Amino acid sequence: MHELDPSFVGLTSGSERAGSPPLPAGSLDWPAIRQWRKEMRTQLIERRLQIGSAERADWSGRIDTALAEALSSASGNLVGFYWPFRGEYDARTLLTGLRTRGVRLALPVVVAKAQPLQFREWWPGVAMSRGVWNIPIPAEGEPLLPDILLAPLVGFDVSGFRLGYGGGFYDRTIAAMPSKPQTIGVGFELSRLDTIHPQPHDMRMDLIITERASAP
Repeated sequence: MHELDPSFVGLTSGSERAGSPPLPAGSLDWPAIRQWRKEMRTQLIERRLQIGSAERADWSGRIDTALAEALSSASGNLVGFYWPFRGEYDARTLLTGLRTRGVRLALPVVVAKAQPLQFREWWPGVAMSRGVWNIPIPAEGEPLLPDILLAPLVGFDVSGFRLGYGGGFYDRTIAAMPSKPQTIGVGFELSRLDTIHPQPHDMRMDLIITERASAP
């Protein structure tokens, strides 16, 4: 459902984590940037998985508040969201509540490698099956185009660029849409980076929401 670096097989332990080397600002060395991103993904996912239950509940509640505000005028819109994976913020309870205000929901489906995601409508009780990496997906449904798209953050930077899992699914999907949806990156503040060293294919989020901040 999300991007995954093909070489991603797990996480290093805290004792093995030495930190990723910095890259020169404006670096054009794509192989070096790709390796740096791979190392950062491993570190950031490890940090996310280590969040304590009390902190996770507190931070998630703050994100709920900020995200509800961002979606306050979403009645009648289709919101694409994600099924939480590897410690990601879970928006399901909040979004399910918004259905009473006319918000429709859709989940992404991987249809093929290096192809845009397809979105199928979701509601509590809809028939589900297992997709890539065993993430639940609607078992059937017509392809839909979200008006608003929530994207999970492995990492993000101060310019609003998002670091995903390495497959480029979200960037590819947004670029292929005939009309660009409002894009909202959602995640925890511990994923913030000075830069992800964005490349031409990286799509900037319209809004980033964490437990501390909400910013364009």
